[in-house]
Formats: sequence, C-alpha cells, structure tokens
Amino acid sequence: MADRSLSRAAGQPAVPLLSRLLPAVALYAVITAAIALVFFISDAKDYVGADNDDVMRLVEVRDFLGGQNWFDLTQYRLGLEGGTLMHWSRLIDLPIALLIRLFSLFLTPDKAEAVVVTIWPLLLVPLMLLPLGLAVRRLEGVAAMHIALGLGALFALGCVRFKPGSIDHHNVQLMLVMWIAAMLVDPQKRASSYVVAAVACALALAIGAETTPFVAVVCVCVALQWVWHGQAFSRPARFFGLSLALSVSAAFFLTIPPRAYAVVTCDNFSLGFYALSALGGAALFLLASLPSQPGRIVRIALAGGTGGLLLLTARIIAPQCLADPLSTLDPLLVELWLNGVTEARSFLAEARTEPEMVGGFYAVGLFAIVVCLLRSLKREQTELHLMLLALTGVSWGIALLQVRGAFFSNMLAILPLSLLITELRRTSAADPKNPSAAFAYISAVLMSVPVVWALGGVLAVHGWKQAADMRALSSAGLSDGEVGECGDAADMAVLNTLPAGVIAAPSNSGADILRWTPHRVLTAPYHRNQKGMLTELYIGLAQPGEARAFMRGAGVTTLAFCTTDPQTDALIRRKPDGLYANLARGQVPDYLQPFGEQSKSGFRLYRVLPDKN
Repeated sequence: MADRSLSRAAGQPAVPLLSRLLPAVALYAVITAAIALVFFISDAKDYVGADNDDVMRLVEVRDFLGGQNWFDLTQYRLGLEGGTLMHWSRLIDLPIALLIRLFSLFLTPDKAEAVVVTIWPLLLVPLMLLPLGLAVRRLEGVAAMHIALGLGALFALGCVRFKPGSIDHHNVQLMLVMWIAAMLVDPQKRASSYVVAAVACALALAIGAETTPFVAVVCVCVALQWVWHGQAFSRPARFFGLSLALSVSAAFFLTIPPRAYAVVTCDNFSLGFYALSALGGAALFLLASLPSQPGRIVRIALAGGTGGLLLLTARIIAPQCLADPLSTLDPLLVELWLNGVTEARSFLAEARTEPEMVGGFYAVGLFAIVVCLLRSLKREQTELHLMLLALTGVSWGIALLQVRGAFFSNMLAILPLSLLITELRRTSAADPKNPSAAFAYISAVLMSVPVVWALGGVLAVHGWKQAADMRALSSAGLSDGEVGECGDAADMAVLNTLPAGVIAAPSNSGADILRWTPHRVLTAPYHRNQKGMLTELYIGLAQPGEARAFMRGAGVTTLAFCTTDPQTDALIRRKPDGLYANLARGQVPDYLQPFGEQSKSGFRLYRVLPDKN
C-alpha cells in the first residue's frame, strides 16, 4: 500500500515551493521585515515608535511585568491623584510581556525589551499576509496569491503601524480585520472559515472599540447571506453565530473585572458591546438552527425583527454609545488637543492641513469601492464583490470621519484589487501586442499602492526633494498629538535627579516622562485623563498668581515648560498675560526656581517652591 502511494506521488508533478501558501507568505514576510529593519536601523534614535501610544503601551507593559493586576488598567502615574483608568486591553500587553520574559532568559532586561519592541510589528506581518494569501489563492489561484502578497508587503512597508517599534494595538486590529475579511470570502463557505471570522471579530472588539462598526457590518453581512441562501447557508451561519457568542463571552469574562460587569463604557469593550454581540450571535445561531428553514420572505422578517430588537436593546443598555464617544469632551480640550490629533482628523480637515496625503489615505479605498460596485453591477462574482464592497466601504466611510480608518480600507482594498489585477494581467498576456491592455494592467497595479498616491501628492505639493524621502511618506500624517521636540534624554536625566513628584508638562511629553522617570505627570494625550489635561491647560492660561493655586491643588512639584510644543504655543497666543506667555518672555514668578540648563529640545525646568510662612 505504501508502494502504491509512493508511485502515485511519483507520477504527479512536484508543486513548486513558492506555489505553496506558507513558503510564499514566509518569503514575502522576510523580505518585508528585512527592508523595514534596514530603513529603521539606518536612522533609528529609539527602539520605540514615535507615536505617544507606542510609548504608553510600553509603560503599561512594564507595569504589568512589575506585578500590576491583570484586571487593573489604571495608570497611577498619569493625571491627578489616584491616576487614570486606561481603556486599553491586556490582550496586547500579554504577548509583548511574555516575549520580553522569554528574551530575558538570554539577554539583559533592557536589551530584551528593545528587541521585542523592535520586532513585534514585524511578527504580525506574516499573520496579516497569511489570510490575504489564503483568500486570494482560494479565489483565483497561485498567480493572484503572489499579486496579493506583493501588494500586502508594500502596504506593510508603507504603513506606520507595521514599522519596527510600533507596539500600539492598531496593527493587531489590522491583522484581525484581514482574517475576518479573508474568511468571509471563502468561495466554498466552509463552516470553519466562519468560526475563524467570528473569533477574530470577538478579539477585535475586546482589543479596541474602533473596530465596532466594522464588526457590526460583518454580522449584518453574514445575516444577509443566511436570509438570501437559507438552508444552503444555515451551517456556516450557525457556526458563526455560536462562535461569536461564545468567544465574545470568553473575552468579556477574561478581560473585564467582576466589579465592572454592569458598567457601560463606549470607548472600550464593556457590557454594551458584549451584550449586543453575544445576543446577536445567539439569535443568528437560533434562527439558522430552525428545524425547517422558512422561506426568504419569512427569513427577511425574522432578520429584520431581530435587528430591531438589538437596536432596542442598545437604546436600553447603552444609549450613550449610539453617539460620538468623545462628545462629552470639554470644549477647551477639543480646541487645544483633539483638533490637533492627526489620526482623528476628518477628510476635510486632512485636505486642509495635509493635502499631499489625501491620495495616500483615500484613493486606493475609493478605487476598490468603484471596482467592487462595477463588478457587482456586471454580475461578476456578485456576492463576493458585494461583501468586499461592504467591508471596504464601511472602513472608508470611517476614514472620512477619522483618517485612522484609511489603514483598514487601504488594506482591505487589496482583496478586490488583486483579483482585478490578475484578470488584467491575464488579458495583457493573452494579447501582448495590445498596448491598451498592458497600460490598464500597469495602471491598476500602481493605483493599488497607497504609497504611490502619497508620492504623487507630495510631488505635486512639495516637489521632488521631499517626495524622495520614503521614511517621511511611511510615517506622515499620524500621531496622537501634534509633533513637538520637547523632552530629550538630557531632560529626562535632569528630572531623574529630583525626588519622585508631580510634573506639569506638555501633553506630548507625558508618555516619555512616564517611561524614563519615576514621576507622576499631569497630562498625556488620552481622553480619559480629561481632568489632568485641563489642569495643565489652566496652569498655562492662568495669570501667574492663579496658576500657582492650580499647581498647589494638583500637587505639582516641577514645571516643564517648552515653547516649541504646538499646544504650549497655542496657549501663549490665546492668553498673552498667562503663565506660559510670561515664561516665554523670561518673566519668572517668585514661586518658580529654574534649574538645569535650557535644553536643546526646548525644555526649561522649574522647581515649584513651597509657600513661605
């Protein structure tokens, strides 16, 4: 029997190594990582990403490794006394912490941290490419798989979220979204694919609320598939619904402390998101499990009624979450902080502020939407392209409100565009003397790469010199605050000579102070630290006598003043007689004592002297 198996294998042509999924994914991932590391190491000043969230994530991981409770997400050194409860998930802290512990077995703790933080986003690249390659290989074969993996590698190289040192949760969310989309376009509609999609949906919700609209659209798409196909789709619908209900329940009880089971928050995973997703999954499971599947009209009525009940549940359990979760932010913070957060800009704000980047953020997603719409109208794989239209469209729509959604739409666009490019390539190869076919193929490839659009935008606005800076292109336009130059290693060294106290500093410097010093800092750019952020703003805006009272009330021991910080500059312009304006003119009140030297980064440090008796 073994001989017959060997003879059959010998009679079959060997499958080329790169025609297989895993070797192909490994090759593209290794090339992507090598190029990313070359660019990173050549000019790296730090192993942590430049985004405040990357620094704050490292602070959170260090606290976790230092013994902070799994359920305790309070950053005790941020904000007013008592600290700030963060809205992030331990599901990101855990793997990074475990890797640091692993590397610490043969490296010093500092080096282990540096290695893990550097390679973490690169480890996610193959996990993002794997579902992409799998989905396109299932749909169009090996050639299409390589086109998709090539576009995926270019996306990762041009995306700041996969840059070495980026340890915020957005890269994990991107990876999970790709798994969801890839499983939903399985041409055979395997139940196992829908199980994977459901688990990925649950993880995406548990990691961050940003993916909630996307997950909601995914659930609607699966429900519509059941409505349309009925009995033929009942098995994958059952598996999706049950898997979603079970996995989102597991995520809830594993990450939410018992005292918060009944608490509804709209900026992270809580009772509201859990109840709706679990109830929706359970309802789909029950509907798809009916012994005799009803006709389409009845299925439409059942699905519509279930959707109505879920909306009613949302109105009862979490009515506040149907609005903008940042709608309660103080108007002063909106003006002086939120409007400066680049990743929270709308399409119109981005067009005004950085018009050269609009193409890089929006053109590829729009191109994919148009392709999906046209191919659906032509009845070319209609259901597939309608699914991709919905998934890419919701991400692109979110990007119109907040530019951070552009990463998701650009990534999801790879799926329909790689299918289009494969078809155009086939047409061009069949008629090599037709220049129009070749032009269409090459144009589609170029139009599918966000960096090409960004390069064109920078070239049109700034000229060749800046367009040649690919490092700037890969990281342009995204941070959680305005970019300042305050707070270098020398500043942190000076702060470390002081006894642990409370620092009033620009919000963009807060995370770095937490990382490098033992001090508590009033502010960092996080909306849950609203009181601490407002206190720092009031200190800068108030006249010197009033500012002293604010600092006394907050227990501030050191003031870190920086005129090069954009928010500080805005405060100076807003209140010419305020404390910051006085300090900028060299007028130092008697309760502040300068120490150290004016740093190259712009910081000027002042001790807050005790009251005179």
